This record gives sequence, C-alpha cells and structure tokens, in this order.
Amino acid sequence: MFEDRVLLITGGTGSFGNAVLRRFLDSDLREIRIFSRDEKKQDDMRQRYNSDKLKFFIGDVRDQKSVNAAVRGADFIFHAAALKQVPSCEFHPLEATQTNVIGTGNLLDAAIEYGVSKAICLSTDKAVYPINAMGMSKALMEKTMVAKSRIVSGDKTMICGTRYGNVMASRGSVIPLFVEQIRNGNPITVTDGNMTRFMMTLEDAVDLVIHAFSHGRPGDIFVQKAPAATLTDLARAISEMMGVPDHPIRTIGARHGEKLYESLLTREEMRVAQDMDRYYRIPADMRDLNYRKYFEEGAVIERDEEYHSHNTTRLDVEGTKKLLMKLSFMRAAAEGRHEPIET
Repeated sequence: MFEDRVLLITGGTGSFGNAVLRRFLDSDLREIRIFSRDEKKQDDMRQRYNSDKLKFFIGDVRDQKSVNAAVRGADFIFHAAALKQVPSCEFHPLEATQTNVIGTGNLLDAAIEYGVSKAICLSTDKAVYPINAMGMSKALMEKTMVAKSRIVSGDKTMICGTRYGNVMASRGSVIPLFVEQIRNGNPITVTDGNMTRFMMTLEDAVDLVIHAFSHGRPGDIFVQKAPAATLTDLARAISEMMGVPDHPIRTIGARHGEKLYESLLTREEMRVAQDMDRYYRIPADMRDLNYRKYFEEGAVIERDEEYHSHNTTRLDVEGTKKLLMKLSFMRAAAEGRHEPIET
C-alpha cells in the first residue's frame, strides 16, 4: 500500500519522525517528506540517513503557505508536530493553541484541498479529562480532527487519530533525566512517587499509527492498551539496571499541570469503544446538529470508570526493567556505556 507513494511527517525531526524513518526508509515509499521548523535538526537527519528518498521542508504548521507547499503532492500524512511540554504550555497557552489546534486545522485543510489519501493525527493521554493547557489544546486538536473528518466523510481523504501514553526515552521523557542524575551522582528527582504513567516504546508508537492507517475510518481515534508504572518503580528499575539499587530518590512535588494518573479513554468513550485485542478503537460521533430526533432517545453510560494508568496492567520493578531493556539506550546504560538516545 506504500509502493511509489509519498509520506509527509510533520514535526518529523522529533522522536516519532526518526522512529518512522527507521521503519520506512527501506520501504517501497518513493519519497518521505520531513516538515519542521528546525533547520539544524533537519541537517543532522540529512547527514545521518544520507538518503535521496528524504526531502526536507522548513516551515511551521501555523503558516498555511508553508503547510501547502509540503502537503501538495503527498499521499499520506503522519501529523506529529505539536507543542508537548506541559509546563511551557501552562505559561504559554496561546502558543499551544496556535500550534496544536490552529496548526492542525491548517494541515487538514491542505490535506483535503490537495486530495491526500490518509492523514493520521497524533494525540496524547493528556487530552483525556485535561487539566493543563497542553492537554486542553490536544483535546481541541482531536475535536478539530473529528470535525474535519465529518466534512470529507466518504470522500477521498480519510482523517483519523491516535492517542498515546508516555513514550519511553522520547524527547522530554524522565528516563534520560534519571540516567544522567545517577551518572552524575545526584539524587533521582521525582515529582510524586505514587504517580503512574503509561509506558510505551517508540516502536509501539509507530505500530499504533500503522494500525490506524490500515484500519481507520473517518474520525476514529485508536489507543494502545499499555501497561503503567509508578515513578518510584521506574526510578528503582533504572537504578538497579545501572548497578546502584540504593541510589537516593528525592521527591520535589508536582509541576504545573501534572496529574496523579493519566487516562487514555474517558468513561463515555469506554461505552462505545471497540476492543481490537491490542488496541481500542473509538468511533467518532457522526451525528449532525439536528438534535430533535435524539430528544427521546439516548444511551446509558454503562462504564463507571475510564481507562487510566491506575487501573491498567501495573508493572512492578522487575516488569519495568524488562520493558526498559527494549531500549538500546537503556541496555547501554546497564552495561556502563553511553549511547545517544534514538531521537
């Protein structure tokens, strides 16, 4: 299905974009386009991969003209461009809105105008019952994605989305921070040791997008069933892997906008979600604004709990170590070697 096609990755210089390249660079795709604002990271990628298949576009999803230039001629889009750091979005919510909401609208408008076959938008668990600006902007991104999918439902462009938990060792992850703190002889700093977070690898993230690409219908959101760990168990697992099981852990308190646990599906979504073994599919509500016909009909919300990192499969220290060993970065750290994170 990729033969002689063109794939565009927005935010393509980030962790996800690099993971996609490692998966698809030797595929039958004719061209992979990387769209981002950072010319230095683009130059690093150009030298690292040294492939004529790669094409680089400097631009910003906030700017419709630069978006149009990158989208024109593309067959598929993986939309990963976003402001993702919770504290910075708390202090700059309008910037988060411009990139995560308006930027997504710009991209999907271009996808529809230029007849892109499929566009997959990447979201986050923080969009579920959001309490911070990043999550709120990503929740609105999801609403924008569903609204655009209604416009083109049944037409040429299929728009759907994915929703992630924490991607281990991606940019902004605490895992590299914990490793560096241990190497430097400093205490591991956790905001709250009882906090739980979903744990996914970058390969899991790419698998989820491919699943959405292959099975998605307009407006769908796909979620991977993922295990979770407490921050204390994560810190303990890393310190044991690095041969310092008694390394001190210091609690510093929650940062701006942090939750005790993260949710991947709401109670309302669990009522309609389709179980697809490794994944949940959340179909879009495709009703129109003519609510009169619904006044006498409704649905009972049968689930009284969302799917969150407190009630999913809980990893203990040993289970967390086993999952961390999937990361070459952590395997090197366990052997006392320094290896750059694959981002």
